[in-house]
Amino acid sequence: MRGEVISIHNGQAGVEMGNACWELYCLEQNVSPTGEVKDDSQGNLDSFFSELESGKRVPRAVFVDLEPTVIDQIRTGKFKSLFRPENLLNGIEDAANNFARGRYTVGLPTGRRALEILRKLAESADQLQGFFTFHSYGGGTGSGLSTLISSDLSIDYPKKSFLEIAIFPSHKLSTAVVEPYNAVLSTKETLDDADCVFLADNEAMSNICKWKLSVDHPMYSHLNRLVAQTVSAITTSLRFEGDLNADFVDFQTNLVPYPRIHFPIVGLAPIVNLRKSFHETFSVQNITSQCFDSSSRLAMCDLQSGLYMACCLLYRGDVAPKDVNSAIRYLKDTRMINFVRWSPTGFKVGINFQNPISAPELELATGPRSVVSLSNNTAVGEMWLSLLRKHQLMADKKAFFHWYLKEGLEVRDFDEASSTVETLAADYASMDIDNVAFY
Repeated sequence: MRGEVISIHNGQAGVEMGNACWELYCLEQNVSPTGEVKDDSQGNLDSFFSELESGKRVPRAVFVDLEPTVIDQIRTGKFKSLFRPENLLNGIEDAANNFARGRYTVGLPTGRRALEILRKLAESADQLQGFFTFHSYGGGTGSGLSTLISSDLSIDYPKKSFLEIAIFPSHKLSTAVVEPYNAVLSTKETLDDADCVFLADNEAMSNICKWKLSVDHPMYSHLNRLVAQTVSAITTSLRFEGDLNADFVDFQTNLVPYPRIHFPIVGLAPIVNLRKSFHETFSVQNITSQCFDSSSRLAMCDLQSGLYMACCLLYRGDVAPKDVNSAIRYLKDTRMINFVRWSPTGFKVGINFQNPISAPELELATGPRSVVSLSNNTAVGEMWLSLLRKHQLMADKKAFFHWYLKEGLEVRDFDEASSTVETLAADYASMDIDNVAFY
């Protein structure tokens, strides 16, 4: 037993990602939408599901949003009988894309209810491994309420792992003008709470759906299922047995060289439309190389402009260790990736023999094997600088400040938050002062 994981899905983005993830978990482990375990169920169900006296399984998860629309879709959807009703929480009034409303005013009652349920889930676990949070940096609930919950849990459970899947504000696609404010404020509040945050953004995922999966008009359902594929790969070693497994502590140990440098970029391969998969090669070397291509990353970040500090490769399916070693040697010999001098080896490998399965309606070809890369690269600092520039353009004019000040924030809170992100970007820049490590 590798320990239980509690999933927390905050805000519209977090709830919709969670719905897609649990749909895929159930499909992979042969659990019905009502929680009944089929005779051919697979893997370790205890990590993510708790068991009822009747034998049915219930996700060890809490869904939280400050307005009822998205939560109601789960209550009336295909998986309405899977989740505990009390674990689907919503308020009456949304956060209106305002970090302060989600953190200090409107979100407080719902946040307290969520924390009570989370503590009960933690107490009922035999060997709690940690918490897995899904949210967006740009939304009011995803930024504000998430920080409220994370801050309290990190105090109550300081020795447990805190991992996140976070939707980073896109360069060009945006659902709210004030996304930079929310993202910078939430980063300041949770920088010391999270152990590892896997970044993705809607623009990069939309491009993957358009150019690789032939989806003319990508919708959030497509993006959420793409996230579900990567989350499934990240959690495979917790849910299935394998030769080279990696748990949450392994991710932290191998991906995070310094506590604040904990924002890996996610890459997935192969990403091929099901109708075009008959002409593709799914060799270990091929999918490994694809994983480091910019078109396979779930976030818009030019990793070639920076240096890798660490990289975790998680394989599943028909994969032999000697083929992985050969693929990594090819990456090094062709200089496809370059590591900082102080971390010349840089790779952590996980192999699980459970075959990949595609999320419904995504039309993603799975093939006999797949791989997910989690790359901690110095270029991630540029993402924070870009966000900070957008933040400062508005903050210099104090645009939209009054909406935040009405909810209890002060002007100095914006200054402190921007200073924190500026320091974070500088920390990343300081990582590649040395030259490239040559093999």
